Amino acid sequence: MPDQPARTVLERFPAGGPRGSWPADEYAAQQQAQGQPARVVMDLRTDSFLVIADNSAA
Repeated sequence: MPDQPARTVLERFPAGGPRGSWPADEYAAQQQAQGQPARVVMDLRTDSFLVIADNSAA
């Protein structure tokens, strides 16, 4: 079985935000602009969006 990369949760956002508001995507874009390879995933268990960064194995 292949190893899963370690991930760090940078920030959590509730899924029930106002219509047309994408705070998790905006936060991820800010992190990417600063050089952090961030992306948004959905945590179904907690009904929230997570901004995560994969930790590269060096």
